[in-house]
This record gives sequence, structure tokens and C-alpha cells, in this order.
Amino acid sequence: MRTILTVTLFLFTLSLTTLPAQTGHGDDEAALREAVKQLETGWNTKSGALFAKPFADDADYVVINGRYIKGHSIIETAHQKIFDTIYKDTTISLTVKQIRFLRPDVAVVHVEGSRTGPDAQHPQRAMMTLTLTKEKQGWLIAAFQNTSVAEN
Repeated sequence: MRTILTVTLFLFTLSLTTLPAQTGHGDDEAALREAVKQLETGWNTKSGALFAKPFADDADYVVINGRYIKGHSIIETAHQKIFDTIYKDTTISLTVKQIRFLRPDVAVVHVEGSRTGPDAQHPQRAMMTLTLTKEKQGWLIAAFQNTSVAEN
């Protein structure tokens, strides 16, 4: 009996050590990073449609000045307006700082950003918090908070 128990425990332990690493989020992390890249590309090509592409239809968006807007179409229209006017000569750079999965289908992504333009002596920095949900069509931004980072 002791031999059977020892062999069973040995086989169980062996099976655990031969399982592949269970990170489970590699493809999802790549998709989340792609959503952030889409924002950067949309801004830098001055396309409201490209910028808004990763947002859910009912997305919540808190603008860097604290203004709140809701909905994919408003996010697209409002960004096209600023791309055509006050931010037409700006570019942004976005860097994912952290990805945290709250559930397999919900993630929080913290992004560091900077915006440069012809009138800026220093790039304007921001920290963004994105909450994304995994839907049939992929990861979509459900909520976006953009916060200006004060210069030291």
C-alpha cells in the first residue's frame, strides 16, 4: 500500500512539473498593447476613426482637462475636431507601464504618454488608465481616464 501511495504521489508531482508555464495571457497582452498602439497611430495620423477604433460603443472617456464624454462616435468626432484644429501639429508617444487582469475578460492597463508640438517647450506628460473588456470582436476600451502629469 505504501508503495502504491509513493508511486501515485511521484507521478502526480511529475505531471505538475511537466506542465507548460501557465501565464495564459500572452495573446491577450499582445492584443491590449495593440489597442494602445492603435490610439498612438490614430493620433499621429490625425484620424479620429483610427483613434476611436479600440473603444466600445458605450465607452466612458475622461479627457485630460476633466471633461467627460461617452460613446465611440463622440470620441471619434471630438478627436477628429481637435486633430483638425488645436492638435493638428502634435504627436504622442504611448508606453504601456502595467497590465493587470482583473478577470480573464477584464484588464486594467496603465499607460504613460507624452505629447509634443511646435509650441511646447517641454512635452506634456500624462498617465492614462484604460479598462478593457474582451468581447467577440476582441479587446475594447470600456473606460479611459487621462490625467495630466505636473512638471517637477
